[in-house]
Amino acid sequence: MTAATTDKGSWRDTILAGLANYIDSGSIVSGSVALALWKDLYHLSDSFIGLIAAFSANAISAGIGAFIGGWLCDRLGRKKIYQYDMLFYAFGMLFLIFASAAWMIIVGFLLVGLAVGADIPASWSLIAEQAPDTKRGAHSGVAQVLWYLGPVMVLSAAYFLKPFGISGVRWLFIHLAILALALTFMRSRMKESQRWEDSQAARADKSAGIDWRELFSARYVMSMLYLISMYGLWNLWAGYNGFFTPYLIQQNHLPQWAETVVPASYFAIGIVSILTVFMTLSDKLNQRTLFGISALMHVVGMALLAVLGFTLPVVIVHILIMGVASGFGAQSFFQLWSAELFPTAIRSTAQGVTFAVVRVGLGIWSLAVPSLASNDFTTLAWILTGFLVASGLIGYIWAPRNEGKSLEQLDAERQESR
Repeated sequence: MTAATTDKGSWRDTILAGLANYIDSGSIVSGSVALALWKDLYHLSDSFIGLIAAFSANAISAGIGAFIGGWLCDRLGRKKIYQYDMLFYAFGMLFLIFASAAWMIIVGFLLVGLAVGADIPASWSLIAEQAPDTKRGAHSGVAQVLWYLGPVMVLSAAYFLKPFGISGVRWLFIHLAILALALTFMRSRMKESQRWEDSQAARADKSAGIDWRELFSARYVMSMLYLISMYGLWNLWAGYNGFFTPYLIQQNHLPQWAETVVPASYFAIGIVSILTVFMTLSDKLNQRTLFGISALMHVVGMALLAVLGFTLPVVIVHILIMGVASGFGAQSFFQLWSAELFPTAIRSTAQGVTFAVVRVGLGIWSLAVPSLASNDFTTLAWILTGFLVASGLIGYIWAPRNEGKSLEQLDAERQESR
């Protein structure tokens, strides 16, 4: 087995692969900024807003894309997927850039979601497979920094563009389309995952697809159920936070500047937390302890909104706590653990399946969020707090201990425990 690369090229490839996270989160937050404007412009109901959220890059379409893309990654290779899916993304963005009717918003988010969903298992697998064994958490953290950077950039730009109405907000979508096209060319120089190539070379039947019986064996089904439960419950909160926070600030008549500045601050704090905590400590310290601290902070931060209400001072404290916690919480560990808990031959497919279930579940939940938020925010806040409690307990109790181990060592341990 050829060792993962350790030179500067591995960091370059990590950044190029991880930019899919920037494009994913940028799509979600750009849509959240445009949501209130679209509502007034096209007289959208709460039900239709829920439909946009459900089928957006934040939810169902991304889940479907992840399932298809993950399977293709293991069948055809990581490079074939991450090389071309950004062209499909740019095509979908055209519908959002030139949206002149409500149906174009749905179609645009559907296509964009399929593209970013397909890219996630490709990029996450590549990052884990080419990272040095003692820096896998740090490399995964780069992708998470880029995920948080997307909203910071989008929301910062939106602060200046939103006074120009929907015409100004269209530039948020334009910059994402341009980046997707540029990323297509930059990724053309990247190499295929060496670990995937070695895995293919070891197979007796090169024409066969992945082994579905292995994927759905008891061992890997339990791993998928763990990841789906831990991350899926947390993601019900995160989906509300990423897509609906600017909308809720506007609906609760908080100052206009808060619609962009407050959410952007959450993501900026998250970047600092990833850099100083997750990327520094996840390869060295007990990952269960790190996750547990983050989970507790999440519960406290969300309970504040449930108890004290959606007022500006409370929202600011809430954002501070959640930003720090999220940097070394469920999403960062989901990316890392979803690569470590499965062998190379089925890694992307397993990631695609888990990501698909999580995002489709979020899509269904998103149908109810606008009405709950408008009619009874306190109930919504307590429900979200409950989700975070369940996610934290599941994640902490069954958290794996993989820090410092190579992917081959983890495969060997799985074989020995059979």
